[in-house]
Amino acid sequence: MTATDACRSLATGAPSGSLQRPAELFRPVDVSGLVDAEGGYVDRAIFTDGTLYQQELRRLFAPSWLFLAHADQFHKPGDFFTTYMGEDPVIVTMNKKREIKAFLNNCRHRGARVCRADFGQTRNFTCTYHGWSYDLDGQLVSAPNQAAYPESFSMADWGLVEVPHIATYQGLIFGTWNPEPVPLVEALGDMAWYMDAMLDHDEEGTEVIGGVHKWVLEGNWKLSAEQFATDWYHVNMSHASALMVMSPTGKGPKDEIVHRSGRQFANELGHGAGFPVHPKNRFDARTVHQHVDYAALRERLGEARVEGPLTNGHATVFPNFSYLPVNGSIRIWHPKGPDKMEVWAWTIVDKSWPDEVKEAQRLYNLRTFGPSGIFEQDDGENWSEVQAISHGFITNGVPLNYQMGLGSEEHDGTYPGKTSELYSDAAGRAFYARWRELMNTPAWHEENSK
Repeated sequence: MTATDACRSLATGAPSGSLQRPAELFRPVDVSGLVDAEGGYVDRAIFTDGTLYQQELRRLFAPSWLFLAHADQFHKPGDFFTTYMGEDPVIVTMNKKREIKAFLNNCRHRGARVCRADFGQTRNFTCTYHGWSYDLDGQLVSAPNQAAYPESFSMADWGLVEVPHIATYQGLIFGTWNPEPVPLVEALGDMAWYMDAMLDHDEEGTEVIGGVHKWVLEGNWKLSAEQFATDWYHVNMSHASALMVMSPTGKGPKDEIVHRSGRQFANELGHGAGFPVHPKNRFDARTVHQHVDYAALRERLGEARVEGPLTNGHATVFPNFSYLPVNGSIRIWHPKGPDKMEVWAWTIVDKSWPDEVKEAQRLYNLRTFGPSGIFEQDDGENWSEVQAISHGFITNGVPLNYQMGLGSEEHDGTYPGKTSELYSDAAGRAFYARWRELMNTPAWHEENSK
């Protein structure tokens, strides 16, 4: 069964047998008045309203390219990793042809997951409820007591729902339910140039070390995704104690570090990245810094990337994939309702690095942005604090200010796309403008139902 068929039958009211869902279940809300990206205002209802959240799942997550896994997690047929696309559980696996496939982790019989492990190696995915079993291509290969079904029952009709499009960029695997998406590279646009500063250091590419760390936070997924796209502004206040601990003197960083200058990339597709710009930008982990050949990186990537987005910085690929180059952190913000998110984080390193350099980066990432990292704890507290009071009637009606750097976006001649100053809300405004656009645009499953 294709994703298009599934969405036609379940999301649009088109018949499946004699089933037909009423259109009222999917009546869209016009969000034009909730985001004023041009003026720099955001209505807090976008973080709390359950109806808007359901519309996000239909119109934002379902059509978008979403990060699934790193290619290094799959080495031989049967390797699998279970994750989510929005709130839809999916299995990502390598089939016998060594192709990466992804399927809805949902038995076609009674709807339980057919794989309950986080990752592993298998020949088939078998539902523990009634024993329906599927192969690595998603085909139903065993249904106990099959003789009891009517003659019209065909195993070929009841395979797993397949994610129709999978694409890889620099080792990062993305998928989309959209049956006719724009190519992934086109969807990334200028963002790919900034991503390459982290992912394209040499021909060997990157690999994952240390597994996947997962934790739950009280807060809307957009709070974290937006911060990683746009917010260097919070660093000196929110992370003051962490910066003191990490400074050589224990008194905090020097003034010229605190008041760094830099650029912020703000993209009409919702992507964003911010980074200080300095000829002596470096990796924070000493072992990593001492190993890295900055001259070779300048030759491969150019001065602009090495002095900018190569190391210190933050970035989000719309809607919910983010990364931090300086410590090799990549993460996904899985939505779990309007008030909760689940964070999944990987550490990636250059394959060509010696083992001791890779280990130094892993430990540095854990200390700073792991589940108990000294920076990560600060961020989680901020997002939870914002969400905790957002349901108040008066509080929820007070607009939020996104006006820093308003009108400063420009083609600066050095970095692709439009950029603003490092301290700016430009990428945040672009993030919510893209959110507004997709929320007001019927997705493919709605168009097909007309």
